[in-house]
Amino acid sequence: MKPDNNDPNRRTFVKTVATASAALALTGPAVAQSLVVSQPEKKIRLGFDNFSVRAMGWKADALLDYAASLKLDSILISDLGAYENYTEPYLKGIKAKAEGLGILIHAGTWSICPTSKFFKNMWGTAEEHLTLGIQVARTLGSPVLRVILGMGDDRKTDGGIEARIADTVKVLKKVRSQAVDANVKIAVENHAGDMQAWELVTLIEAAGKDFVGATLDSGNACWTLEDPRESLEILGPYTLSTGVRDSMVWEYADGAKVQWTAIGDGLVDWKAYFQRFAELCPGVPANLEIISGLARDYPYLKPDFWQIYPKARARDFAKFVAMAKRGHAVESHRSPDNKAEQEWQKSELERSLKYCKETLGLGLKGM
Repeated sequence: MKPDNNDPNRRTFVKTVATASAALALTGPAVAQSLVVSQPEKKIRLGFDNFSVRAMGWKADALLDYAASLKLDSILISDLGAYENYTEPYLKGIKAKAEGLGILIHAGTWSICPTSKFFKNMWGTAEEHLTLGIQVARTLGSPVLRVILGMGDDRKTDGGIEARIADTVKVLKKVRSQAVDANVKIAVENHAGDMQAWELVTLIEAAGKDFVGATLDSGNACWTLEDPRESLEILGPYTLSTGVRDSMVWEYADGAKVQWTAIGDGLVDWKAYFQRFAELCPGVPANLEIISGLARDYPYLKPDFWQIYPKARARDFAKFVAMAKRGHAVESHRSPDNKAEQEWQKSELERSLKYCKETLGLGLKGM
């Protein structure tokens, strides 16, 4: 059959081939091929951790309203205190509201390590606390429960962080069946200077990566002398949830100082970060946890500093030092009262979200 040169489908095909051929002639086969076969990238859900606006004291209902007003896709409600109660009717109501707003909930709570300095018994034993968290996550429809081991001071306790990791693994193993039955994975955060990325991987592997993974916190990486990009490479394959913020690191006489910042105010190359994040953590939302204004000292030039890092890895530390050499001092911030702190927290979060949407192209709902 003779081809119909007036067929619009054929004309479109010919035009596409001609365009690709021109590209091939001008730029070579690799670029021309990308013009023909490239597909739109999957966007990353964008949201926030309620700790970003902790001064507001909002419960889950108000947090969802706020997220909806910002046209967000997800929220990490990282503490059990954000709920009025833990009854099924109430939690199912929160679930229904989130679904109606098109917002994915990630549930969370605090320390599940009974020997951590951060552990509180307000929810019973560590096992009872974790069991409650799993029940809350299941009822909310959350695929994960974010938890923590503890804090940097746990590195100074008897047996060091290794002993605290072992204690946490024991608790996790005791609730494995409840988590699996509820279809909820436990996402342990690298939190407040407790574990370096490789140490958290050790915990996950020991507990069982079939039901335990990571909450990847980019800011906390700097609190354990790590470059957030390197922490992503190590924890990315295990990541189930996130806490995202920027950091400025700079040298001073005894070592380096770290100050968390709004997204875009620090040293992280976020375009490169999220390009790699999309590869390593498909389907995981970027929940911003903005905590800014306070500098923390790391006097690593003093010999006694290293007693809490007996197995620190030189390669990881070298990348942190390289960050410090690129950074510069930034002014700290302290609000004069709670009202001012509320405005500060909202402002820091909202301009970070704007940066993520406008500069990085994150989020499913646009502006």
